[in-house]
Amino acid sequence: IIWLILWTANNVGVTLLNKAAFAKVDFKYPYFLSFLGTKYIFWSFIKDAKTGRVGLFHRWLGDHLVRKDLDKVGKQSVFLFSIIFSLNIAIGNVSLRHVSVNFNQVMRSLVPAVTIAMGLLVGRKFTCRRMCSVTPVIVGVAMACFGDMTFTALGFFYTSACVVLAALKVVAAGEILTGRLKLHPVDLLGHLAPMAMIQCLAMSAATGEVREIISRPELYWTDMKPMAVVVVSGIGSFALNITSLMANKLTSPLTLCIAGNVKQVLMIVISTIIFSTPITVLNGAGIVMVLMGSAWYSYVSLEEKIANQERAPTSAPLQSDDEISVTADEEEAFLEMPTTPSKHLKPLTPSKGRPPANHGL
Repeated sequence: IIWLILWTANNVGVTLLNKAAFAKVDFKYPYFLSFLGTKYIFWSFIKDAKTGRVGLFHRWLGDHLVRKDLDKVGKQSVFLFSIIFSLNIAIGNVSLRHVSVNFNQVMRSLVPAVTIAMGLLVGRKFTCRRMCSVTPVIVGVAMACFGDMTFTALGFFYTSACVVLAALKVVAAGEILTGRLKLHPVDLLGHLAPMAMIQCLAMSAATGEVREIISRPELYWTDMKPMAVVVVSGIGSFALNITSLMANKLTSPLTLCIAGNVKQVLMIVISTIIFSTPITVLNGAGIVMVLMGSAWYSYVSLEEKIANQERAPTSAPLQSDDEISVTADEEEAFLEMPTTPSKHLKPLTPSKGRPPANHGL
């Protein structure tokens, strides 16, 4: 229960801190903010050269896993996924800069619907019940967007791109975690962290953020408040991944579904109070419908997942449909893997006849 509370508080806190960085302390650099978050994740994977101890993520969450050695095709797949991964993080922060937290949360509720659409395009099958369960979410989002007069065309574009990237990340992650590579989530995160850090920094430099930050010493010299918010946000993003994976590891799927919907309600209520976000009647009705629709979708997905697991042999691998039956709250984590690590995937072991791979990031 402690990890679940920490995950919920961390999830809400990181989103509100990122929004506060843009709205309250004038740190308008979403790509650099994304870089800081990935940097802390990368540091947590670095192996101590003197003691030989593995990084924090491996010690806490890796279940003594052995890093899997990737072939050329595997490295290419992970690299391409890292681009989606980095863009999902960065564009998500760009979206928060241009729209309210409420609008961002409501639009992100479309992630399951977009994920189902992408799944259908690649030949996956879904039950009629699951596809119908996303209808209230779509209607609610339409009502909420029509009733929200605070967002701009640019903000709507970035938020829509964020939703598409989040859904694409879920589908791609499902293939990498359960397809040919079958990587452990912590192992995959270890491969992604250094690439995501470099890519986010490159985007920050390419858009002129790094140069502008250097030219504004008040952000980090005369006034410590902006940098304090940014650093705490980065540390919170790192902690969010630990609490997320630990909550997945130690609690049931039903508990996580309930906590995810509670988190969504808390996010909207707290952000409305802190940022004084205006809510019209139509906007409010749309938000309520989205929250109810998301809860229904979570329940339907969970029922189907349990039924599939009861029908399948215990030794059968996790099906890809399980990987893409996510709720919108799963996409809020800065670097969260869309899967339940220790319940579905066993720790990796070295192949027969081969010594274990020793990767020190």
